Amino acid sequence: MLPRFSPVIRNLSTSLARRSQPGGIPGVNLPFSLDNKFKLTALFVVYFGSGMSVPFLMLRHSLTK
Repeated sequence: MLPRFSPVIRNLSTSLARRSQPGGIPGVNLPFSLDNKFKLTALFVVYFGSGMSVPFLMLRHSLTK
């Protein structure tokens, strides 16, 4: 059963490799810039900090009711 699907898998992997543009430059397809380390760190702190603080804020809200 597996040899029957091997050409399909091989064709799929080569077409995916061809579609992955632009030539392997890291960070080109990200929605944020990797050039400024301090800005990137601040964005990560805000992003993950907001998600981590939600349970604590919910607990504080429920205790102060």
